[in-house]
Amino acid sequence: MVLRQPEDPIIRDIVRMIRGQQLDRRQLLRGAAAGAVGLGALGLSACSGGGGGGGDGVIWGNWTYYLDYDDAAGTYPSLEQFQEQAGYEVQYVEDIDDNNTFYGKIKDQLQLGDHTGYDTITMTDWMNGRLITANQVQEFDYGNLPNVTANLVDAQWDALDVDPGRKFSIPWQLPATAWVWNTEAVPNGIKTLDDFLDPKLKGKVVVLSEMRDTVGLILAGLGHDPGGQWGDTEFDAAMAWLDDALQSGQIGNVKGNSYTQDLITGDALAAMAWSGDVIMLNAENDNQWTLEIPESGGMIAADSFTVPNGTSPEAKARVEELIDFYYDPEIMAQVADYVTYVPPVKGTQEAMRQVNPENADNPLIFPSEEDWKHLRPFRTLTAEEDKKYSTQFQNVLGL
Repeated sequence: MVLRQPEDPIIRDIVRMIRGQQLDRRQLLRGAAAGAVGLGALGLSACSGGGGGGGDGVIWGNWTYYLDYDDAAGTYPSLEQFQEQAGYEVQYVEDIDDNNTFYGKIKDQLQLGDHTGYDTITMTDWMNGRLITANQVQEFDYGNLPNVTANLVDAQWDALDVDPGRKFSIPWQLPATAWVWNTEAVPNGIKTLDDFLDPKLKGKVVVLSEMRDTVGLILAGLGHDPGGQWGDTEFDAAMAWLDDALQSGQIGNVKGNSYTQDLITGDALAAMAWSGDVIMLNAENDNQWTLEIPESGGMIAADSFTVPNGTSPEAKARVEELIDFYYDPEIMAQVADYVTYVPPVKGTQEAMRQVNPENADNPLIFPSEEDWKHLRPFRTLTAEEDKKYSTQFQNVLGL
């Protein structure tokens, strides 16, 4: 059975605190200043209404802080707008904190074809590739998705190698990973992979504990396309570079979400970083950092909608209506202004000029055409490759 958050938002928030939920990027960035998170900051209430499990609404499972939220009103404005327009409710639950752990919660239902407890989920494409390969998700009806057909950015139609044409997955947001440095302390910037090895940066470099982000950037820096047909030889070369940098002390830390604190404290002067984090860091710390997509290649991932097999046909049609609503550029601009990741919807940049002109020309939210040429997906791994490469990566990290 899928573990669900309590329906009462106050009780749910208390349970969240008791369980000591994993801090996400947005919380970590603000945690140092806030000191503690109270009920007011955690008041993300789920809307009532069922979906494929027997109700007449939609149950949407997503990551935390991944939808525009009004702290004062305690509502998701764009979702409120959709519910009013559609005439049914969306139960929005922030149940995804990690791809693997969330998959572990629903894998039995997926294998049986039973309802997972969600009508749609937005896991990362590498995990979605696993579901698609196992025939555990449903094909979308593009007759219900005119906005998606017209507005999905060109680079994403075939970005997931096991789902060309996006028959089974539709992007929600596009997290980008690139190189960041303290602008004052590193005046020449980080232009090549070997710039991380500058003796002046010894112990002041941090890389991400997410394998696909760190290994992808290293592969690209060594001249290999992370989305291409690389194999053991290329992966071993990336591991050798990473191991040498760790053993020498050049890389001072390998971290997950908390890498941002190293940038804030000055323990790190250069890093491999998520673009949305740097936008927030600069907004709250006087623009201390520069982030660039390297010419060798930055990483672009997608957290994408899928519809598990156990979702009813009626609920699937409602999910498609929901997705198409968010592919209206004016709606996506509201979301992008809050989540600060790359939106997958054409026209969002123009719409952002009405929502927040300051973000309309932010290249970290809206990469230029040249930037798009340097953004790479990480190819889908087989189950055997995933196990082997993940083990090697963890061994190099000493975990």
